[in-house]
Amino acid sequence: MSRGFVKEGDQEEPPIIPPRAALPAGAINYVTQNGLEELKNEKDNLEKERAEISVDDEAEKRRMQAIVDGKLNLLVERINSARIIKAEEQQQDEVRFGAKVKIKNLDNNNIQEFQIVGVDEADVKKQKIAFVAPIARAITGKKTGEVSEFKLGNEMRKLEIIEIQYP
Repeated sequence: MSRGFVKEGDQEEPPIIPPRAALPAGAINYVTQNGLEELKNEKDNLEKERAEISVDDEAEKRRMQAIVDGKLNLLVERINSARIIKAEEQQQDEVRFGAKVKIKNLDNNNIQEFQIVGVDEADVKKQKIAFVAPIARAITGKKTGEVSEFKLGNEMRKLEIIEIQYP
């Protein structure tokens, strides 16, 4: 049937699917083993959520399913493009993907600790930052005792690598 014969009020708005964490164009989707497991668990939870949708209004049910399907499609894309980087295969004396790093800001003597992980696993509250974050890029390749310059806005900070560990 032609769209000309459909009442405007009967048309369903396409749902807005929230995007996943940004992965720069052309960047490889590196993940830790834990990060891949989290993505798979998220997929299982979304599939379960979709199966449990029970709403009497058919239009609302289709909308809710479309949102979950959209999230699932984006998630499956990430899982399929994931490339696991194993901590034990990294150069242990150097800051690389998967490293837990302790750094000291030489300007104010503040000490920070975080792990460098994939974009989907990054969570500041859990002290995990994405490998594409500017601070992660600034210290990648450095060894214990080395100093890296990190530009934050108009300010240049000097960061000393205090400790590197691989889980």
